Amino acid sequence: MTTTPSDPAKAMPAEVMPAEVMPAEVMPATAMPVTVGASTVGASKAGSPTVGAPKATPASLPDIDAFTRPYWDAAAEGRLLLRHCAACDRPHHYPREFCPYCWSEDVAWRQAEGRAVLYTWSVVHRNDLPPFGDRVPYVAAVVDLAEGPRMMTEIVDCPEADLRIGMDLDVAFRAEADVQVPVFRPRRPS
Repeated sequence: MTTTPSDPAKAMPAEVMPAEVMPAEVMPATAMPVTVGASTVGASKAGSPTVGAPKATPASLPDIDAFTRPYWDAAAEGRLLLRHCAACDRPHHYPREFCPYCWSEDVAWRQAEGRAVLYTWSVVHRNDLPPFGDRVPYVAAVVDLAEGPRMMTEIVDCPEADLRIGMDLDVAFRAEADVQVPVFRPRRPS
């Protein structure tokens, strides 16, 4: 007889864990629906991977749909949004239509402060995938947002030698075609 832990996130390592059981704090910001090759890969309402009709969107750009449009519209205005659960009063990121903590569907968009601290990073010196190859070296990072969720992002305007775990960061936005992508840079003294 096989037993299952009460917390499915403890049953397997994160790198092999399906999205529907992965704890929100380890999900990448880039886990929102995106186009890969000729198919759109994202998450359905239940959180399971979905593959849609072929899209013409390049792999480096998000596939903006009705659900994610408020996020990208806010980014175009220089604002970072998070999903917030009214039932358990917790924010989460990546955006989804249910709370990953209590499974409530009573979630809404809420503006984030735009502040974070650096949790970890890696300097990428080689990436053969367009458009990333043109950007090397770049700093791929995970940041802890002031509201609590972790987010995968890129650190900009910071020499590699100045990167420090726990350094204070502010959100910035990089233009990618018609989309503003949230990135982070060192907080400037006020």
